Amino acid sequence: QVQFVESGGGLVQPGESLRLSCAASGSIATIGTMSWSRQAPGKQREIVASATTGDFRGYLPSVQGRFSISRDNVKNMVYLQMNDLKPEDTAVYYCGIFGGNNWGKGTLVTVSS
Repeated sequence: QVQFVESGGGLVQPGESLRLSCAASGSIATIGTMSWSRQAPGKQREIVASATTGDFRGYLPSVQGRFSISRDNVKNMVYLQMNDLKPEDTAVYYCGIFGGNNWGKGTLVTVSS
């Protein structure tokens, strides 16, 4: 089973950017859809962005236009570029397989002035 390790989280001010990285322990080339999800304190986990092996990219409406997901099937990496961050983006962000139970341990993103 492929394992995922997220990195790149941190404390930023509103309006700033972060790039999250997800390293897979094995090949992701045959994994149909890779996703980033997040869970804020006291809230349910939600899918933030998804990327198929093709060109489809899907986003949570509240991050559309600010976040961008990409995947590198050669390096077995998945990225989440987050721009114009808002306090409501504060959460633990996870990388994993869409629709599956295989997710990493997460990286914390805190947006605060």
